[in-house]
Amino acid sequence: MTHHTPTPGLLRQTAMTAAVLSLGLLMSSGHRSAQAQTQAQPSTPEIYTCTDARGRKLTSDRPIPECRDREQKILNPSGTVKAHVGPTLTAMERRDLEAKAKAEQAQQALLDEEKRRDRALLVRYPTPAVHQQERTAALSHISQVKQTALTQVIDLLEQKIKLMAEMDFYEKDPSKAPPKLKRQIDQVNQTLAVQGRFMADKDAEATRVKARFDAELARLAPLWHMASPAAATSTAAPAKPN
Repeated sequence: MTHHTPTPGLLRQTAMTAAVLSLGLLMSSGHRSAQAQTQAQPSTPEIYTCTDARGRKLTSDRPIPECRDREQKILNPSGTVKAHVGPTLTAMERRDLEAKAKAEQAQQALLDEEKRRDRALLVRYPTPAVHQQERTAALSHISQVKQTALTQVIDLLEQKIKLMAEMDFYEKDPSKAPPKLKRQIDQVNQTLAVQGRFMADKDAEATRVKARFDAELARLAPLWHMASPAAATSTAAPAKPN
């Protein structure tokens, strides 16, 4: 049998291959060891703490039943707060909580709307004088309309007096009065009734306008004071016309 003496190059290659295989085995072993250590390490325990309805401070490694109706804290091993756990609510409690939240949202919406109206009101009436001018103008317009209606009523009454004077001629037997005269009297009475209702409506409108401006004035007074205390003090609430 013929024996071949390994060359130096072959020896070096063989040695390098062995070294690489050994390094791979070491790395694989170290990785498995690290995984095993990681799996072997226990998870960090959670500490639950709360104060129950009787004022007792309770601690546990799980959610505390006595505090299901209140907030519980989850602590780190160092004692610092890791998280907060809200109360566990029944279906009825959740409905009540939702209803309360909706009511609070509605209340907040009303407050926001009120603030919006206040801002708009202050823009429209930046001073008491401007507000008083518009109040006077609104009531003056109603008064002028009523005065025109009153003039018409006076004319109608004068017509009625004349017509009734003619009707007096047929006092003993009104059936003999001319149909035209009767129609004229009926027309005057109907027009007087219409004018009477119109003037009553204007009186009611004037009452509403006064009430609106009075309410605005009560709302604007503190807004004017906050916007400009000196101006609000120097321009005290003006006298309101009747």
